[in-house]
Amino acid sequence: MLAESVVHRPPAVLRPFVAEVVGYRHEGLTPTLHRGLPSPHLTLVLPLDEPLVMAAHPDPGQAGSAHDALVGGLHTAPALIATGTRQFGVQLSLTPLGARALLGVPAGALASLDVELADLLGPAAAELLDRLRAATGWPARFAALDAALLRLLPDRPALPAPELAEAWALTTRAAGRLGVAAVAARVGWSERHLRQRFTAEFGLTPKEAARVARFSVARRRLAAAVARGRSPDLAVLAAGHGYADQSHLTREWRALAGLPPRRWLAAEHQLLRPDADELLRFVQDGTSAGGPPSRA
Repeated sequence: MLAESVVHRPPAVLRPFVAEVVGYRHEGLTPTLHRGLPSPHLTLVLPLDEPLVMAAHPDPGQAGSAHDALVGGLHTAPALIATGTRQFGVQLSLTPLGARALLGVPAGALASLDVELADLLGPAAAELLDRLRAATGWPARFAALDAALLRLLPDRPALPAPELAEAWALTTRAAGRLGVAAVAARVGWSERHLRQRFTAEFGLTPKEAARVARFSVARRRLAAAVARGRSPDLAVLAAGHGYADQSHLTREWRALAGLPPRRWLAAEHQLLRPDADELLRFVQDGTSAGGPPSRA
């Protein structure tokens, strides 16, 4: 069984737009359905062998689909990815600023959707995949990726109003501990104006963004604890991440992941493997440890 993941740090000019890049190659997997969970990042998956098969999308009105290269918007419900016996590709976690700068659309236009990269970039999408597939080894693949992203990045990318960027940063960094009124006061807008502009730009309300950010942090902490051989203490996890109590955490987990925490851990059983520490970088915003690419 092969389980390989390589984290790449993009050039400084790209870091406001690309939060993380992970190259992955896994063989000997058991075909299953993997859950792609909500996170504060959009997901760009570039498969280098077979198309990525989405069995279900966060928006239940979107039919299952297969993608040569997938862009997944911000969402508040899980996606289901049908995995085969192997996965090979590159996954990027894009910031909402990256949606505008690299894809040419606001994050709100992609909310809860999975779309083909070519629908956004045209022929540049196929050219990017061709260059990645022709490259040999991860350094060469990452160099080709960086060059392609720099070509996509205009000299003066269209960005949202600075108040929106600040509101997003405040909301997600606080991970549920800063209310809408406090965020509005800090950016100098009324609560109503903030909600309207925030939702239009990002596709999530400020409250939804805070929920997703809190869940993302809690999920990573839970996965890391289990990977290190610790028994999960959900009451402590809830208290440490701004949930009212363990029941509140469980309700939120059901809503955002589709399963309560312990059942999610059982479904993502690869997290329990001894080598999961290295692969936890792949836990969404990326992917499940040792598993297939996920959509954020």
